[in-house]
Amino acid sequence: MERGCSLYNTYVDILKRELVCAQGCTEPIAIAYCAAVARSVLGQLPERVEIEASGNIIKNVKSVVVPGTNGGRGIAVAAAIGILGGDETALLEVIKTVPQQARDRLPAYLGSTPITLIPVERGVVLDIGVNVYKAGSYAKVRIANEHTNIVLMEKDGEILLEKPTDPETPSDDAPDYGLLSVENIYDFASTCDLDDVRETLTRQIEMNYAISEEGLRGNWGANIGSTLLHYEGKDVRTRAKARAAAGSDARMSGCELPVVINSGSGNQGMTASLPVIEYARDMGSSEDILLRALLISNLIATHAKTSIGRLSAYCGAVSAGAAAGAGVAFLHGGGVDEIAHTLVNALAITSGIVCDGAKASCAAKIAMAVEAGFLGREMYCQGHQFYGGDGIVKSGVENSIRSFGRLGRQGMRQTDEEIIKMMTEE
Repeated sequence: MERGCSLYNTYVDILKRELVCAQGCTEPIAIAYCAAVARSVLGQLPERVEIEASGNIIKNVKSVVVPGTNGGRGIAVAAAIGILGGDETALLEVIKTVPQQARDRLPAYLGSTPITLIPVERGVVLDIGVNVYKAGSYAKVRIANEHTNIVLMEKDGEILLEKPTDPETPSDDAPDYGLLSVENIYDFASTCDLDDVRETLTRQIEMNYAISEEGLRGNWGANIGSTLLHYEGKDVRTRAKARAAAGSDARMSGCELPVVINSGSGNQGMTASLPVIEYARDMGSSEDILLRALLISNLIATHAKTSIGRLSAYCGAVSAGAAAGAGVAFLHGGGVDEIAHTLVNALAITSGIVCDGAKASCAAKIAMAVEAGFLGREMYCQGHQFYGGDGIVKSGVENSIRSFGRLGRQGMRQTDEEIIKMMTEE
């Protein structure tokens, strides 16, 4: 692919837009960010708070630990820590620098401040509104479609910012994700000037590997990563699964180390990257080959997830695990055919995994998704594949990606509603 052409620049822009840093699970952190901005607009510490949240936000915040809150979980905790000490300019690292004084004040603030949850269904799957009040003054901030996409800021009746919320209307600065394809991703990854992406990918390697190390070293969540190593051995295949799972073990349990996300998800960012990193180091691959393999895995993960959407009943680790398999295929010298078949095979294996919110079991789902990615590649290497007409697999990788995307976005909509009902029943 020619450097500097429109398609090349679009791919670079997508990578820089998707592979950003986040501290903590992105849904509670998005609430913390929205709350910090609302407090900033109000200009004082709120005495009353209302949180408007779509079902998928409620689902993904309910059970995950918010970093820096001494094990606190839930929407009220996320909003309160953002209000007390969040940096409203830091996006998904909003609570990275919360001072100890603010952390110490959290229990008392939660005990004395009414924080009300208002479930909303406004046709937007990712939808957060924070309304804050103090002494006759109020401020409202709303985020929609993406975790840091502020679409409304209002104070005391004055609209300070307002943007469209239609999920089909891309923001002004959004690159054209419709230009992603497996063939062009392979071309870009094979030929791009790595200096255009090196900083982004190096940061992903360093941050995601660090939290994986912590997940294996400490006692986090259900300890899926260390369990895999204990019972399945320490061959590279097991280590690759364990690395990704261990990162999730730590992150879902409130570890304060940041990660580089993919498609709005830290779990997906770790799943797409850590197995590839582990294989590359085991194989003695050069840094440049590792970076190119990460381009394959990250862009394919984004491509497979784009048609599904940021949040759904479809587990995002499925797309990322399949993409990791494609990245490992590239490390082994695989071309575009091997990568395409790896992806389709893996998606056909694990696309029934549902998302029932962020929590400890995400790590186990990640391990299974990565295993499917490896099996998908091994099937191809043995001359085996799933064919168009096998279930929802279609002829051609792009048709299959659209088919699985339709399943996640449309086919599982009622499943998503039922999951949310089950999770919010008393």
